[in-house]
Amino acid sequence: MTEERVLQVVEARKGNLTEEVRAVAEAESADPAALMRAVAGGTAVVPRNRRRRLLSPRGIGGGLRTKVNANIGSSPDVADPDLELRKVAAAVEAGADAVMDLSIGGDIAGIRRRVLDACPVPVGTVPIYGAAAARAGTPGGIAAMTADELFEAVEAHGRDGVDFVTVHCGVTLAALERLRRGGRVLDVVSRGGAFLVAWMIAGGRENPLFADFGRLVEIAARHDMTLSLGDGMRPGCIADANDRAQFQELITLGELQAYALREGVQVMIEGPGHVPLHMVAENVRLQKEICRGAPFYVLGPVVTDVAPGHDHVAAAIGGAAAGAAGADFLCYVTPAEHLGLPGPDEVREGVIVTRLAAHAADIAKGIAGAADWDLAMARKRKARDWEGMLDLALDRRKARAIRGTSPPRDPGVCTMCGEYCAIRIVEEYLGRE
Repeated sequence: MTEERVLQVVEARKGNLTEEVRAVAEAESADPAALMRAVAGGTAVVPRNRRRRLLSPRGIGGGLRTKVNANIGSSPDVADPDLELRKVAAAVEAGADAVMDLSIGGDIAGIRRRVLDACPVPVGTVPIYGAAAARAGTPGGIAAMTADELFEAVEAHGRDGVDFVTVHCGVTLAALERLRRGGRVLDVVSRGGAFLVAWMIAGGRENPLFADFGRLVEIAARHDMTLSLGDGMRPGCIADANDRAQFQELITLGELQAYALREGVQVMIEGPGHVPLHMVAENVRLQKEICRGAPFYVLGPVVTDVAPGHDHVAAAIGGAAAGAAGADFLCYVTPAEHLGLPGPDEVREGVIVTRLAAHAADIAKGIAGAADWDLAMARKRKARDWEGMLDLALDRRKARAIRGTSPPRDPGVCTMCGEYCAIRIVEEYLGRE
């Protein structure tokens, strides 16, 4: 007997409210019928592999709060499965809405399965990483990888229960030609994009994820696995932002998104990358126009190239601007970006600053209830209710630590102003009127 195929998009088109859509609507105080229509029309996604029961489903897209993704994963130099699970725990504790396992070293499949077992929120992966790593050290290396091996990797991730996969379908021969003519400072900084560029140049062949996109969509449909159409041509420095290769790829992704949606497969579009602040909103506008409002998943964007050690801040600045302009999903950047593999502390810090960016964006977008949190904090400050303020802090752990390291003589104030607390002085004098 064949397994019944239940697709979120198809059920939404039938008017059937799935368990996941209902859970997301309830969590966000959203209208379930409106969310169902957004899923049916491709302007929102609820990533979940039908082989995996999610404890905390998330919705991504128009009208929903801006979500945050945390990347974890091993490397050839650091491949400790227990370390990756500690990163998952740190990300979830800090409030990440999704986790991507980008492992490319050690027991890649084993790490992926352990992450899926441990993570209560949606999990994403990049299947080409494992396919390419399997070819390392073999004759021909990555260039000898076959199209079948790549599709089989995607299938394996679907069977394991992965909720969404990044697939670099827009890295085409046409985009590669644009890259060659564009005079970029940094050619390709996407790891998955680089694997495909090497494969294409070595064999003079078209990217199989583009050439046989229908096969990819069929695999995704088997598992109701969301496709995150990756930006392999994203700019790796602000000098390369908004060039022809980037937009050639985006146009292709828009065409592929339309095809996948017709087949009942949920799709997100990934975006840059390194983009100067004044170009961020235009990137979002173009994506939304070209891809008919599909959820936009941005890496940062990082707004300056000179912040190693503080790239999480540069990315949060860009993320707030992108979110305010309509981006739906912010991929965090950690302080270790461009320097090395992050540990649990860097993962936590990256999630926290990206959540700040997402919340600032939600206020700007007018997401229902977003500013209520801020108003509650303002009222606690007015009352000088320190316990209430600490409980409302986005990063309660750090806020309590700072308060504890500098305790005031008078517990009603802080050591910044002490007896000269502006709020208390004005309160006292207003009370005399």
